Amino acid sequence: MMKPSPFHPLNLVLGLIIWALWFVLLYGGLSVGCAFAPPGAEAGAWTWINAVSLALALFVSGYLLVCAYGCWKASPPSHAVEVEPIKTFTSKTSAAVYLVSALASLALGLPGILLPPCV
Repeated sequence: MMKPSPFHPLNLVLGLIIWALWFVLLYGGLSVGCAFAPPGAEAGAWTWINAVSLALALFVSGYLLVCAYGCWKASPPSHAVEVEPIKTFTSKTSAAVYLVSALASLALGLPGILLPPCV
């Protein structure tokens, strides 16, 4: 997935959109997986459904962290000549939103470490 320039206003909401799509995909996929191929209850949390959801959570969170880092590093230094304040605001705020979205995406996958998926 490509992301726009770190100074584009779309970045202010793109992290939250990715998080929302991940939320729907995770719980929709969990429901479908439990309906068609439920793992045995004796397996506990160590099931293929939890492994897949945890791996995808790490992937989505990693992508969002890379986006956060890219927005943070693209911000022009405040002491530079002719700094546009809107660029600094947009890139740093976008970095914060991506970071929060990454942490929230990771938190969605963490119950897979402890809880059985289809109970």
